[in-house]
Amino acid sequence: MSIDFKKNNSIFSILHNNSNNRTGTIHTAHGIINTPSYVPVATNAVIKGCDSQIIDEINIDLLFVNTYHMLVHPGDQIIKNAGGLHTFMQRKKPIITDSGGFQIFSLKYGGVAQELKSKGMKKESNSVLKVTEEGVLFRSYRDGSLLFMTPESTIIAQKNLGSDIIIPLDELLPFHIEDKIFKKSFDKTHRWQIRSYQEHEKNKQNQLIYAVIHGSIYPEYRKKSALLLSQYDFDGFAIGGSLGKNTADVASVLQETIKWLPPEKPRHLLGIADLKTIEVALKLGIDTFDSAYPTKCARHGWLFTEKGPIKILQSKWLDVHESFSQTPRLQNYSYAYLHHLFKSHEQVAGTFASIHNIWYLNEYCKKLRLK
Repeated sequence: MSIDFKKNNSIFSILHNNSNNRTGTIHTAHGIINTPSYVPVATNAVIKGCDSQIIDEINIDLLFVNTYHMLVHPGDQIIKNAGGLHTFMQRKKPIITDSGGFQIFSLKYGGVAQELKSKGMKKESNSVLKVTEEGVLFRSYRDGSLLFMTPESTIIAQKNLGSDIIIPLDELLPFHIEDKIFKKSFDKTHRWQIRSYQEHEKNKQNQLIYAVIHGSIYPEYRKKSALLLSQYDFDGFAIGGSLGKNTADVASVLQETIKWLPPEKPRHLLGIADLKTIEVALKLGIDTFDSAYPTKCARHGWLFTEKGPIKILQSKWLDVHESFSQTPRLQNYSYAYLHHLFKSHEQVAGTFASIHNIWYLNEYCKKLRLK
């Protein structure tokens, strides 16, 4: 579908704004995203164990795909030849792609879990060979081949992928990094974003581009990032960088960030979707949020419920024959059956649990929209 969704500055419409959350609609080339909205992560153009048809049944408005992984395999040109991500993965609704910045962080410094445990930086990985002003030199985790990413090349790659919302290249550092390294990275990542924006402006291709607000846990740098990037006509803002190590830290960072962002543009929270933090984030005015956390939990037997997460592997579910989910596809399956599937190491167990957790977060956001 090709529409002029930017006509009359109608990209984002705020329907309600109160102390609990704000609701609205984001208009894209492949349809409307109702906000607030959970954005599941389809790392390799698929959510593990769930095909696009299942995701359509749950009625997910926006799906997140990782550009870095698409570059490693099969390559952005292959996906362009297929007709773009929507055709390649058989999805009709909107898709958002990142730039690869998160992979710079995770490959070079260690994963988020390591950061939250305050373990500090791990020994630098051989996968990231060099980070310079020009870009990032990677070694493919798949076959060892070299891959050079620049702010311009990641935008071009996302043009080839044909996603609806694209994100500039940035460098995500852990919050315990040395001040000198942090400040140098902060300045560089904003120069990268401006270069990315300029590349996007050459051929907008009916795509939206979000800036990424950085600044770690430092209010003055969050303000500086927001004010600097607000000078450019980005279509929305993603809140990235290190957000601290607990919900209180995240809340503080979000408060110090959101107050400097233009209220008429959508706000996306990168990489966080645990129930406790999301409740806080939505009350502060976050519109969309992505994370692989709900599906990772699912594959380990954790189900999201109104009373909090439950561990289906526990023996107390062995003889419980009530439905474990109200999802149409799953409503006839019991806790006992899902418990049996996990205990039997059946792959479909992770699929069922993933469907439920995605559905649960989607319903959670839908209820907020209806208030």
